Amino acid sequence: MCRHLGYLGPAVPVAGLLDRPTGLLRQTWAPADMRGGGTVNVDGFGVGWYVDGEPEPVRYRRAVPMWTDAAFTGIAAVTRSAAVLAAARSATIGMPVVDQACAPFTGGRWLFSHNGRIAGWPGSVADLAAELPTVDLVTLDAPTDSALLWALVRHRLRAGASMADALAGVVLAVADRAPDSRLNLMITDGVTVAATTWWHSLSTLTGPDFVVVASEPWDDDPQWTSVADRALVTASRTPIPTVRVRALGRPDKDADDRLPA
Repeated sequence: MCRHLGYLGPAVPVAGLLDRPTGLLRQTWAPADMRGGGTVNVDGFGVGWYVDGEPEPVRYRRAVPMWTDAAFTGIAAVTRSAAVLAAARSATIGMPVVDQACAPFTGGRWLFSHNGRIAGWPGSVADLAAELPTVDLVTLDAPTDSALLWALVRHRLRAGASMADALAGVVLAVADRAPDSRLNLMITDGVTVAATTWWHSLSTLTGPDFVVVASEPWDDDPQWTSVADRALVTASRTPIPTVRVRALGRPDKDADDRLPA
């Protein structure tokens, strides 16, 4: 059911964010909390990062296990960024294993990832798909549930919704039609990370100058905090690293602010 992470902080080598003791690289072959949604994440991976002065992020994705891509290993070792979204894929049975099906999906300033599946795909969400512009449907990266979720989120973003509201609206709409879905979504614009939990794992970590949102902790630091199910997370680095968590559907005024000690 995939794994993903978002990082905001000082510019660091991309490789250093992935190759942690129990980080995303290890989670490709030894994830700790898949909750029955598979055993490994070897059907591809992708990493997006932001470069100072550039209006859009850089993206790299391949439909191979992360550890087999020697070219990416070299790139990640010498690439530094202050904002990264990365994902490892476990493809749902019947969906294509191609580069274009791997997160992160992108459009303009945004990077997007989905950890999970839509139950009853594709019929369960046919009416939601029908609400999208035809051009959006025929230009999906791949015929997958994750690509459609990105199109639904992007449509709301273009209409003026915030990242958090776009994720929450799509999760609630899809869950209404396909309640057995797993809908952990994550998006970033390089300044803020927004994410949801819906029947899958997510944890957060804040430090003096960074914040991480990830499917699983990348080490045994006791400061990692597990996010409850059916929650909306927003994380930012400035003015100080901050994570806010609220139940999906609850007004923002009820958010729980958590700051580093």
